[in-house]
Order: sequence, then C-alpha cells, then structure tokens
Amino acid sequence: MSRIVRLAVLALVAAFFVLLPIQAMQSTTLQSTALQLTLRQRIKSSARPDGYAAVEKKAAWDPQKTAIIICDMWDDHWCRSASRRVGELTGPLNDVVKTARSRGVFVIHAPSTVTAFYKDSPQRKLARNAPKAATPAPLSTTERWGTCWCWPDARREGVLPIDDSDMGCDCKVKCKIRDAWTRQHAAIDIADGDAITDDGQETWNLLAHKRIDNVILCGVHLNMCVLGRPFGIRQMVRLGKNVALMRDMTDTMYNPERPPGVNHFHGTDLVVEHIEKHWCPTFTSSDITGKAAFRFKDDARR
Repeated sequence: MSRIVRLAVLALVAAFFVLLPIQAMQSTTLQSTALQLTLRQRIKSSARPDGYAAVEKKAAWDPQKTAIIICDMWDDHWCRSASRRVGELTGPLNDVVKTARSRGVFVIHAPSTVTAFYKDSPQRKLARNAPKAATPAPLSTTERWGTCWCWPDARREGVLPIDDSDMGCDCKVKCKIRDAWTRQHAAIDIADGDAITDDGQETWNLLAHKRIDNVILCGVHLNMCVLGRPFGIRQMVRLGKNVALMRDMTDTMYNPERPPGVNHFHGTDLVVEHIEKHWCPTFTSSDITGKAAFRFKDDARR
C-alpha cells in the first residue's frame, strides 16, 4: 500500500471516529427535546366486552415538525353550560400551548367563522399568504355551520356513542340557539409566529410550507367541530398526517337526558374512545407540561 493510500485510509478512519460522537450527540439532543407522548389507541380484541382493548405506546415527536390546532375556543356560546366550560378550559389550555410553543411547536388558532375579526393581524396574514400546496386527498367541500365539513365515514366509523341530535345543551332550562361568538376567547394568547385560519386549504398550505408531519387537535366540541371542521381530525387523518387528540383539553356538546343516559363527562369519555377506535390516538397535556391532566371542576368522578 502506498504512503498516499495509507494516509487517505487513516484520514477516513479518523473522520469516522470524529463524526460518530457528533451524530450520537445530535441523536441524543433530538431525543431530549422531542415531545415524549404516551399515545393511547383502541384495537379490536375479542377478549373485551366492547370488542376493543386500550393500548398505549410511547412516541417522540419533533416539535419543529408538530402543530397544535386550537378548535373553536370562542369568546361565548349559545349554550350557557358550554360557555362556562370553555371559560374554565381556556387558562389551562393557554398554559399548555405556551409550553408547546416555547419548545418549537407551531400554533394554529382556528376559531371558525370569526377569523375576519383578525383580518389585519400578522397571524391571519401568515395563513392567507402561505404558498398554496396540492393536497394528497380531496378536501371537504360540503358546508355546515359556516365552513366546509367532513361528515362521518360509514366505511371507517359507526354512529357516535352519544345522541347529540338535540345539539347537546345540558342546561336545566334549555338555551336558545343563536349567533353568540365574535372571536377566540381572549384568555388564549395569540403570539408572534402563530397562524389564524378556519380554512382547510390554508391549514394544509401552512403545514406543507413548514414541513409539519404531526398534528395535535384540542378545543371544542369533540363530537362536532373537532371531528368535522376542515382542519379537524377527520380531514387531517385523510390527508395523511400523524394526528393525536389532547383528550383532557376538549369537551363535548352532550345532554345526559339523551342516550346513553350517562353524565356529561362520561359522555365525553365515550367520544374519546370512539376516536381512539376509529381515527387517531390520544394523550393528555401532562406529556407536554409535566403537570396533572386537566379536569373540569364539576366532574366528580374518581
């Protein structure tokens, strides 16, 4: 072997041993900064009475490739009970979003039908001006409640486990449906670098432009808008994103006087289980904050 060849081999070997610890360090750094999530899904099991077993798995999501979409956390609601629970949820949700944002997660505020309130804000302009990107599957085009809507897919999911045909008001004296909201709840911070949209194409443009693979859904209401809006669970799953629901940062429109006749919070849990069976895994905010999961004060269950 010539002297030149020997030197070249030695240089390659040296470079290998120099790069190896660097790569290991990069891998360790990525692991330490990743969102460490405990994702829960339900898989078919003949051993269980309902035919499904809850299974948890650990996942590490890169914050730079993750977005949180805050669905319909409006400043008011036509149902007084729903409005009260949203008010109770806003502070804890804002704390979770603040922590996630500080770790590099992209935040999309999606207050449906009232984005015009923010028309001159940089966050709204960011969504409008994101380069248009082709979607891997068609976006929903039918309308409901002011935006496009993703209806249930009978090939994928059955009927919801709660009857919300009365629109879900659980007040003793039922509230009259009206146009109640004008903006997102003011207790949720809209920071520099966030985006505001309720449009499916704009949402996809933002995700594509920022090369985001993972989408976390939170907000209200789980059995309606969180599932059906054009930025919601059904649409994001159909578009091929890794989707997860933050299950303690949500609520349902469910009246316990309707089937299956359980209390409101049990009804929400049933919808969470439905999503875990048919759409995507769930996790709690503890995985982001390290604090106890949120619980509504009226939820007396143990």
